[in-house]
Amino acid sequence: MLVILSGVAGAGKDTIKKQLIERMENVESLPSFTSRPRREGDIEGQTYHFVSREEFEKMIEKEEFYEYDIHHNQYYGTSRKLLNEKIKSGKIIVKDIDVNGTEHLKELLKEDTRVVTIFLRVPKEELKKRLEARVDKPSPQEVILRLNRFDYEESKISLYDYVLKNDDLEKTVQIIKTIIENEQKMEEE
Repeated sequence: MLVILSGVAGAGKDTIKKQLIERMENVESLPSFTSRPRREGDIEGQTYHFVSREEFEKMIEKEEFYEYDIHHNQYYGTSRKLLNEKIKSGKIIVKDIDVNGTEHLKELLKEDTRVVTIFLRVPKEELKKRLEARVDKPSPQEVILRLNRFDYEESKISLYDYVLKNDDLEKTVQIIKTIIENEQKMEEE
């Protein structure tokens, strides 16, 4: 089963993903490949798989991605090989991905894999505070760029199986944990 978490930058996707991995057996992350530079605290293969822009473009040519997109002037993509390996292993994969990637993966995997999609909502004012309080301190231009994407991301909510307001981390993690457990039971029936 593939569980996709989406929402604008700062919605809490990464924090929730880490909590789910800590609290649930058989749950793993599938980091995307990216051309963006590493930030303090990034761990290769855990946060992302970091490659140069040129390497990413070669991977596109070789059709190594299920989906890829450009965000904030950087490439992000889901590896075919890595996703297939994790699915075959029987793990529950939790992946944070944007709305365009969600649409592509749902379509591409619908015959073979149970895909559960969850959109995390955050009020725009709260999002701005979260972005400005981040450890990696985005520039004012980066904050504006991310806030400008807010309306577009919100317009795609109908793609998702579940939409949650993420204003209480503990409550949100518990709800998503319950969703995964229930979806797993349905898959086994």
